[in-house]
Amino acid sequence: MRLAAGTALVLLALPLAAAAQEEVLRLPSGLEARVHEVLTDRPAGGGLTYRFRFVAEGFEGGEAGLERVMEDLEWLCVTYALPRLSNIGPRPGRVVISLADRPSEFGVYDPAVIQVFEAYRPDGDTCIWEMF
Repeated sequence: MRLAAGTALVLLALPLAAAAQEEVLRLPSGLEARVHEVLTDRPAGGGLTYRFRFVAEGFEGGEAGLERVMEDLEWLCVTYALPRLSNIGPRPGRVVISLADRPSEFGVYDPAVIQVFEAYRPDGDTCIWEMF
């Protein structure tokens, strides 16, 4: 699946992502995640968005682990993404956190990749979940 028409996407090779790829993050679920990449874009009418894409080998999809995954995503937003926003650039209106079982190309559908993502609004030292 490609990005929808009218979506402006600016892929920045942010130094943050390159340096952090080796860092292992122990998630509340017990999984170990690594930063895959950090992207920034301005979806039509959506304002500035930073996308933090993480990979955790052994991550499995399905409804059974949904609550656990939601806790992992929020934890990644609060403890990883928020502290780094000021080092990236202007404060975004939205932060998207994604977690996948393997690296993948952004915006390209790959049926072999298990991936979840959620959007959050940064608010001080917390992330407010926003439904898509």
